[in-house]
Amino acid sequence: MRPILCLLPVVVIAGCTTIMPEARRAGDEARCADYGFRRGTDAFAACLQRIDLSRQVDRRARLYDDPFYVGGVVPGGGYGRIW
Repeated sequence: MRPILCLLPVVVIAGCTTIMPEARRAGDEARCADYGFRRGTDAFAACLQRIDLSRQVDRRARLYDDPFYVGGVVPGGGYGRIW
């Protein structure tokens, strides 16, 4: 039981890390390159933009799932949930 308790803080701290913007951008660029887009082209820029827009949509979806979110208009009409 004691080894588990010793590892618990490490696991908690590791779960709190976030991806640095530079690392995220490098990952996005690698993803677009894997799709076959060449760096410096309009198609490559559009690929990066689509990834960013998708990330924003996901972020908004998480906000709407928050039961205490009260700002903004939700897609179905009305305002964010209060309870």
